[in-house]
Amino acid sequence: MFGFISKNIITGLVTILPVVLTLYLLYWFAVSIESVLGSLIQAIIPTEWYWPGMGLAAGLLVFFIAGLMMNAYVVQRLFAKSEQVFYHMPLVRSVYPTIRDFFDYFSPATRKEFEQVVAVTLGETGMQVIGFVTQPLSERMPESLREEDSVLVYLPLSYMIGGYAVLIPRSAIRPLDMTIEEAMRFTLTAGMTGAGFDHGTAAKPESRPEPGPETGKHADSSTDTPAQQSQKE
Repeated sequence: MFGFISKNIITGLVTILPVVLTLYLLYWFAVSIESVLGSLIQAIIPTEWYWPGMGLAAGLLVFFIAGLMMNAYVVQRLFAKSEQVFYHMPLVRSVYPTIRDFFDYFSPATRKEFEQVVAVTLGETGMQVIGFVTQPLSERMPESLREEDSVLVYLPLSYMIGGYAVLIPRSAIRPLDMTIEEAMRFTLTAGMTGAGFDHGTAAKPESRPEPGPETGKHADSSTDTPAQQSQKE
């Protein structure tokens, strides 16, 4: 009884908690922007001109303009140079790179290639393995690993017992038309499930034919010998 109750409580918690945390995070983000920029706007314009939500709208506008400016090469280089200050500050340099890498995951500029599933050709053997591009930008790698036109690819082992992060030339990889989830499932089971396998559409076993005369069951009377027919009569 207690096992049944605890199992359902945990199932409900796992189901609801991610939704609640996501909504709370969005709420906290919106309230924080509104609080900071709203106060700044009220200090600039008359109070009667201010309406709730203006700080959030101003924040979204700032993010949009910053993203628009980052499309310019000059702005990118200036930002990269100024960003080096954080990499050399004590204490900050141990925290900032982690935060930067986390938010880079959501960047549209790198997300497409970061989430790319590729097939890696092993030399001239013709063999190929499935991998995931984890770092397409050479400037984001250690200096000793920086090579022109090379990417960092993670090669997982079956059943997720480990893997290898390998620096590979772009010429040795080719993109695959698979999602991350499909590729992970495929490699996790060593390909036994097949690509795009749907458990709900598994093939049903073929119906077996009725036993014929050779089994001695359901034999038609027309196959009896004349002696057997006379006995039946």
